[in-house]
Amino acid sequence: MSMMDKLKGMLKGHEDQAGKGIDKAGDFVDQKTQNKYSGQVDTAQEKLKEQLGGEDRGKEPPAQS
Repeated sequence: MSMMDKLKGMLKGHEDQAGKGIDKAGDFVDQKTQNKYSGQVDTAQEKLKEQLGGEDRGKEPPAQS
């Protein structure tokens, strides 16, 4: 079992809280780097949220064929 699978199992049912934690961590990094890497931080936040299954706001569901 991969580390990501273990994390997903632990966070099951708490995706919104995990998403908030990801946002908070990204804000902290932005603050410490004076927003120098905000684009990269935002991308990393989105990827993490996708991987963990939390907060899909603003995204369309994949097309079913």
